[in-house]
Amino acid sequence: MDAQAFQNEKYPHLFRVNSPDDLKAIPASELPALAEEIRAFLVERVLENGGHLASNLGVVELSLAIHRVFSSPHDHIIFDVGHQAYIHKLITGRRDSFDTLRQGGGISGFPKRSESEHDCFGTGHSSTSLSAALGFAEADRISGSDAYTICVLGDGAYTGGMIHEAINNCRKKLRLIIILNENEMSISKNIGRFARTLSRLRSSKGYFKTKNATNSFLSRIPLIGKPIVSGLRRLKMSLKSSLYGSNYFEDLGLYYLGPVNGNDEAAVELLLREAKASRQSCVIHLKTQKGKGYAPAEATPDRFHGVAPAGTVVPDTPSFSAEMGAHLTALAAKNEKICAITAAMAGGTGLTKFQAAYPSRFFDVGIAEEHAVTFAAGLAANGFRPVVAIYSTFLQRAYDNIIHDVALQKLPVVFCIDRAGLNASDGATHHGIFDVAFLSQIPNLTIYTPITRAGLRLSLETALKNELPTAIRYPSGYEDPAVLETFYKDASITQIGVRNNYRQAVHDSPEELDAVIITHGRIVKEAMAAAEQLKGQMQVGILLLEQIKPYDEIAKKVEPFLPKKTCRVIFLEEEIYSGGMGMLLSDVMATASIMQNKTVRVMALRDSFGIQERTEPIHHSFALDCDALILALTE
Repeated sequence: MDAQAFQNEKYPHLFRVNSPDDLKAIPASELPALAEEIRAFLVERVLENGGHLASNLGVVELSLAIHRVFSSPHDHIIFDVGHQAYIHKLITGRRDSFDTLRQGGGISGFPKRSESEHDCFGTGHSSTSLSAALGFAEADRISGSDAYTICVLGDGAYTGGMIHEAINNCRKKLRLIIILNENEMSISKNIGRFARTLSRLRSSKGYFKTKNATNSFLSRIPLIGKPIVSGLRRLKMSLKSSLYGSNYFEDLGLYYLGPVNGNDEAAVELLLREAKASRQSCVIHLKTQKGKGYAPAEATPDRFHGVAPAGTVVPDTPSFSAEMGAHLTALAAKNEKICAITAAMAGGTGLTKFQAAYPSRFFDVGIAEEHAVTFAAGLAANGFRPVVAIYSTFLQRAYDNIIHDVALQKLPVVFCIDRAGLNASDGATHHGIFDVAFLSQIPNLTIYTPITRAGLRLSLETALKNELPTAIRYPSGYEDPAVLETFYKDASITQIGVRNNYRQAVHDSPEELDAVIITHGRIVKEAMAAAEQLKGQMQVGILLLEQIKPYDEIAKKVEPFLPKKTCRVIFLEEEIYSGGMGMLLSDVMATASIMQNKTVRVMALRDSFGIQERTEPIHHSFALDCDALILALTE
């Protein structure tokens, strides 16, 4: 039996679904079996190849119901956060490509417009969906289209400020359906036994049938029919409000349905059909179980939120994220002014220990990066030392706040910028390639770039003593023993500065060098590989920067390490060229006449989002690897 036949036999229902139309043809009685197969398929594939598991296990029935009621791509389906769209991808013809998920040249871990006509909008960052959905719905209204727009909010997306801005802009007469997928997000309060009973009643076929028949009958009564229907609706709203509180969405004029069990496909499908028939903006509130169907993920959904590929070797040392969190916790024991802020990423940024140790000084503001930064500015202005831990790609959302609320006022906010540089698995939406460029433009701000745990600790200690804003950027993962051996073997890390490999390359004498590579971050490994391969042909020195801004200060620190003679100097980084370290530092050094007799080249991402077209090492994809360096050094 070949592999395809084996999979067909193992997942007979799933392998009948190659499109949304195939799903619609499956009898309702077979949907539980299909859901079970999808969960088994996801567990098998994601545990093997990596990806987001727990969130997708929770939205199986919801995804099936959406595609049974609506017609993609005519109807627009937007998932937020986008990493919960795996079932959507399976249903829309990408099942057989699933082994390429989150790999270069494969299918994305998020909705991607260029990948499928069923992905109407890319949602790699959270809380953007409803604004986009409103754009789709209003465009359909203007053009006279009968298409629906379905916006699935879940896995924390509702905590983002943009969602509330968009809700405030929603109009009743749109074909817009907002699904609140509550998986322990605490959107709703406990509303008691009566409210739960009422919710079950409002989610039954009999309720909708009776309600619609009654409204239809009353509306046909001449003169008084429609006023009676309107009066009954107002009475119902008043009664509901007095019994279990005002409903935020109904107060905004939106038709609200739920909450119901989002892992009950029939119940979800019923509400979706009612919402579709209403032809107005609706909110459907569902409660789902994150990790459903896979006991380990049910027990610890955070652990199975993002899963590394099978066989991934995890070093027996703390990651950069964990090191930052642990050291910040230790520093906070000595300084009661230190506070930590995260935007719904306490675990991802290493702050869980701080949260446990100092809950009164820990703040999770939800997916609201703009608020996080200005909130930190307020803390700093009132005498505290806030540390804001945010992934590089998400810090982009707070650019204005960094400029106006922090740097302009010279406030000592510390930004711990996690996942700096290229991040292959999550792709273009999660690359940390723009922060150097946009932070480099901001006055009063220092940028540290540690690549060792000790360097990270020292950067954090120094930043907390600075009286101006400071950014500390570091990659995902772990420090590299080879980097320690090359740049730190004979030196204790007592100050932040410029490290070099000259001890190994030319016995500490820069005048013997034929070329110098100036770099920062983990891409230094490519420089090390190039220098090693060129031994015997030419002497290549490497300068590893632990700080890149202010650039004039770094230029002065670099100058003594450059030979006076003619040689090549390459600036290497895995960030965007325009406004980046290589462009700015080389310009400062040239202006200061430091680059006389030097042939200068900057190797960085050129006008690119870092989209991989092929399955290959990511630095090779953008000619920033050892081979590209060797060519640049020898051409």
